[in-house]
Amino acid sequence: MRDYTIFIFICLWTMTASAQAPIGIDTSNIELESVVVQANRLQLPVSENSQTINIITRQQIENAPVNSVAEVLQYIGGIDIRQRGVHGVQADVSIRGGTFDQVLVLINGIKMADPQTGHHMMNLPLNMDNIERIEILKGPAARMFGANAFSGAINIVTKVPDEAYAQIHLEGGENSLGGVTASVALPTKDFKQYFSFGKQFSDGYRFNTDYEISNYLYQSEYQLSANQKIEILGTFSERQFGANRFYGNNTDAFANQYEEVQTSLFNVAYKKTGAKYAINTRFNWRRNQDEYHFLRNNPSVFRNFHVSNVIGLESHADFYSKAGTTGIGVELNSVYLRSNNLGKQDRRIGTLFLEHRANLLNNQLDITPGLAVSYYSDLGTQFFPGVDVGYKIKSGIKLFANAGYTWRVPTFTDLFYEDSANLGNPDLEPESALSYEAGVKYDKKGVRANLSWFVREGTDLIDWTRAADTLKWQPSNIANLTVSGFDASLDFNPRFFGNNNFIKNVHLAYTYIDAELPEVETGISRYVLENINHQFIAGLDHRIFGKLVHSFRFRYVDRASMEDYSVLDLKLSWKAKKYSFYIAANNILDTEYFETNLVEMPGRWIFGGAKFRFTK
Repeated sequence: MRDYTIFIFICLWTMTASAQAPIGIDTSNIELESVVVQANRLQLPVSENSQTINIITRQQIENAPVNSVAEVLQYIGGIDIRQRGVHGVQADVSIRGGTFDQVLVLINGIKMADPQTGHHMMNLPLNMDNIERIEILKGPAARMFGANAFSGAINIVTKVPDEAYAQIHLEGGENSLGGVTASVALPTKDFKQYFSFGKQFSDGYRFNTDYEISNYLYQSEYQLSANQKIEILGTFSERQFGANRFYGNNTDAFANQYEEVQTSLFNVAYKKTGAKYAINTRFNWRRNQDEYHFLRNNPSVFRNFHVSNVIGLESHADFYSKAGTTGIGVELNSVYLRSNNLGKQDRRIGTLFLEHRANLLNNQLDITPGLAVSYYSDLGTQFFPGVDVGYKIKSGIKLFANAGYTWRVPTFTDLFYEDSANLGNPDLEPESALSYEAGVKYDKKGVRANLSWFVREGTDLIDWTRAADTLKWQPSNIANLTVSGFDASLDFNPRFFGNNNFIKNVHLAYTYIDAELPEVETGISRYVLENINHQFIAGLDHRIFGKLVHSFRFRYVDRASMEDYSVLDLKLSWKAKKYSFYIAANNILDTEYFETNLVEMPGRWIFGGAKFRFTK
């Protein structure tokens, strides 16, 4: 009760301290209706899509009391982040009750899926200051990306600034938290370049939870002509961390685990646009190296070392005609894994994409059927059909529905991993699902609302299970699982009524998930039965006086297999054109909670920082 009294006092204090001076911070410096969603084969604005799509803007990221992409995503309804290591050290992401490997994460449309294990999905080789926006597509996305976009996709869009500047970002806080990010933007008329380096570290909030993360990024755009350009992206990340109880069970025997991960990404793209077409061709290479020690200071007891490489070549084009927009594309991938545990594993993947969007009835009705066909050298050929339908009732109000078939390919860990407690299953079949969604959108005069009902009928879902504590965990296609529910969200931005508003932004979201749990012969499940039942999220950004902004983020989570919990995060920030300061507190009510059944999350954690920008 005392913690909630503190919470109420903080809210009342910040409200009564407000004044009417202009804030000087534009919390919505981007018109979302016109944002072209990159996490899509057809390049469509948000307002034209007939799917559930969330956009997290740069300003929303800066206002949030966070240190990583994983923490930003926690404030979006329907997304379930299960952290083992805090601040982006290691996290699994789920959308609408899916498991951690049923979501596809992308950077600028490039897949970050790892063939070794889905636990590397969120090993993102970039700093928070590099991000322009985050696009979230909920629902089936296999026809757009192929397999593993099972329950949705998350695309992180990085920036290449138009303005020349140098910036340094310093951060410090409890638990010996420290960090520095330095970035330089060097644009010219035809050639823009952006360099960034960042390091973050902490001694951890309990034994063996220390970490050190280093990120390097280079990005450039070269304008060949008015309608042609070349883009280059090169990133590298190295993270070293204590993995107390990350894997195994919640006992002291697993308290001394340790891991080092390196992730790199290289991409070169050629883009050309014309009056009746847009072409995007790119080559990319993602490498991930993972070294694990069961005992941190004695790797000879048990050590895993894996190196995975995914090389991709992709080209897709949009063609515009009186009949609508037609998208066609091809993607080729070569997958290589070398491991002292999983052995030598190779896979070849080829995918063809075809979509067409037709606008009928004076553009009130849009229909977008599509099909992807994928060939896997070890699994054969699979078809992924889907369709989106939207109908504009009147300005700002749209009904929409979509359906699609999707697949999730088992990782090489699922298939071949073996140690004293785990045994892979080379006979696993891919997971599959038929998904449906229907909903309504409202977007007008600073109010954006979405209500969606969804069903996902899963078949041959994979989970690691065991019958007793004395037996090994082993994956199997346990059963069919139907997941249904609805999510609702409301965003209010009063900028349409003037800039001198006390409230700058309000966000509310609620998600309900009903999973018809299968009867598993082996009584203990590791992953599939951890879905959220109820989730409520609230966020508020308001100014106190002058340029001082107060932001709070509240989330309540009721999970199927664990105790429910509520977490409140706060941030105070002051921003001018060339410098800014902030102080934030995560879990200010000091709640004891778990996002997985192994790792207790940290209590109250206070940190702060400053940014300085130098321009000509």
